[in-house]
Amino acid sequence: MGEPKKVAFYTLGCKLNFSETSTIARSFKDEGFQRVDFTEAADIYVINTCSVTDNADKRFKTIVKHAQKANENAFVIAVGCYAQLKPEELAAVDGVDLVLGATEKFKITNYLNDLTKNDFGAIHSCEIEEADFYVGSYSFGDRTRAFLKVQDGCDYKCTYCTIPLARGISRSDTLENVLENARKISEKNIKEIVLTGVNIGDYGKGEFGNKTHEHTFLDLVKALDEVEGIERLRISSIEPNLLKNETIDFVAQSKAFVPHFHIPLQSGSNEILKAMRRRYMRELYVDRVTRIKEAMPDACIGVDVIVGFPGETNEQFLETYNFLNELEVSYLHVFTYSERSDTLAAEMEEVVPLKVRKKRSKMLRGLSAKKRRAFYESQLGKSKTVLFEGENKEGYIHGFTENYVKVKTPWNPELVNTLHNIILEKIDEDGLVRFSYEKEPAAV
Repeated sequence: MGEPKKVAFYTLGCKLNFSETSTIARSFKDEGFQRVDFTEAADIYVINTCSVTDNADKRFKTIVKHAQKANENAFVIAVGCYAQLKPEELAAVDGVDLVLGATEKFKITNYLNDLTKNDFGAIHSCEIEEADFYVGSYSFGDRTRAFLKVQDGCDYKCTYCTIPLARGISRSDTLENVLENARKISEKNIKEIVLTGVNIGDYGKGEFGNKTHEHTFLDLVKALDEVEGIERLRISSIEPNLLKNETIDFVAQSKAFVPHFHIPLQSGSNEILKAMRRRYMRELYVDRVTRIKEAMPDACIGVDVIVGFPGETNEQFLETYNFLNELEVSYLHVFTYSERSDTLAAEMEEVVPLKVRKKRSKMLRGLSAKKRRAFYESQLGKSKTVLFEGENKEGYIHGFTENYVKVKTPWNPELVNTLHNIILEKIDEDGLVRFSYEKEPAAV
């Protein structure tokens, strides 16, 4: 019997993509493949693509070149959102042999009978309407946390977004299956699970292959809180209109869910929110932040915001800036608007010049740094629990508190994947927080 074939993976984009790459990787392992690092020589390279930002498209070509450098005769496969949206473009990239769409990526090993290099990549891609069934996924990104996919697709029609075209309609995993996957994760001594999906607040829809709802996101949260062996559960990102009071109140008193919410805003201008076809106004966003802070004063709240949307005036941008400046949020994820073909926004007039978009983006990134610093300062002197991560970064080990304050201490391998009660003491020059132990850990 010969040596097993080697396969390597590269993931662009979101936590959901990471969970799906892990699931695809396990299917290769089941077929007897040996997984190696992407920098090593492999027989097959699988690149999981993203379509959210312009940059992800450009990076794809660079990643293909890296694969060819490691092994010029390797078989290169593109999967993921960009592969569904623009399969011909990816198939035409030099070195790409196979492009698989939204439903085909989970049957990837069925397409490996012939690994002959081609001049032009073969495409197997369904119409997105056929992406109506659910495939569960979870990933072990590192030893401390796992991403657990609970939902896929989206029924929203935001004017700037290609995700519904890339992933299809909103559909959910069965509650039974999510709990089963959570139990599998907890058996591997992973301390934290991050719930992920395209629109996780929509959980329950499509649980049985149709639009009937038996379970809601609140049901999911309550059931996961009862799974034995999971120290922490984190909600990755949830739409403000789908984050209900009952969920906030439950998280506030739950055993495992941490006081950390990431809530997309996209704009602080109601006119722009309407043009984006978001499903709320800024007043609802204020209401959600206020409710969270009342129930959990130390909660960390992250915000997604897009700058330079078509028609965004200086006044509207400043409206967003001032809105966020006054809001009790902890950090921002700032996206510079980029045109995506097949979206309504791409056809809108009053295009904001790229130079202006970049300037606005820089202003909001500066505000984010200020917000994070103020949040960290508000936590000094408080007692929290840290979960240490697995990397040695320049002689330090890093970790996150339950409310997402990033801390550091001199490297000690025995701390990896352990939880400790600490007191947050001071902010270091690099912006991370130093601490003292409430009780010195035995290993230190």
